[in-house]
Amino acid sequence: MKNPFENLDKVLEHRVRLQIMSVLIANDSYDFSSLKEMLAVTDGNLATHMKALEKEKYITVSKSFIDRKPSTKYKATERGRNAFRKHIDALETVVKQQKQ
Repeated sequence: MKNPFENLDKVLEHRVRLQIMSVLIANDSYDFSSLKEMLAVTDGNLATHMKALEKEKYITVSKSFIDRKPSTKYKATERGRNAFRKHIDALETVVKQQKQ
């Protein structure tokens, strides 16, 4: 029997990255400050996880200025949405197999 844990996405195994993707899947986009507040993480911690997701092309980043203040928004890409969906499906499979 195949190990069901092999289907989990290594990038999404970290709880902060999974939380970030959950927020971005549920919303069209989200800004850095709001994500930081929602997830209760530091600037550096969030930035590190965002870079990891961006490197995998799971998210896109757009930077702008609002009233002369920098604003960074993030959006899940189709690749990120697919990876998230597959990861959640794999988790469900693991849970179902454990119940049997």
